[in-house]
Amino acid sequence: MERTLYDRLGGKPGIAALVDDVIEAHMKNPVIQARFLPYLEMPDRLETAKAHLCDFFGAGSGGPETYTGRSMVEAHRGMNISAGEYLAAMEDIMTTLEAHDIDEQARKDVLMISFSLRPEIMRQ
Repeated sequence: MERTLYDRLGGKPGIAALVDDVIEAHMKNPVIQARFLPYLEMPDRLETAKAHLCDFFGAGSGGPETYTGRSMVEAHRGMNISAGEYLAAMEDIMTTLEAHDIDEQARKDVLMISFSLRPEIMRQ
């Protein structure tokens, strides 16, 4: 039986570790860090955002989590995310997956899912 993407990402603890490291990478990425660094001054909001991301990735990858946060359109409305910013975020995600020794097929699956969300995230 083929393992779900959720299992290949390490289940709940694996996804939590990935989310932590992706957010850290975003905070260090000069292209997008200005969007993420303010969260350092709002630790409660940062933890809420991370919890929503964990639920989003968990639910979207076949896990038992239920995502109750805003839609991608609502969450990114008015942010005017550029193609360069979107690609920088994608690069952080892919680099983090590789650093966590996530297999190539799982990385491709995450990339495909992430690109499918692009129109919802980059809407004006």
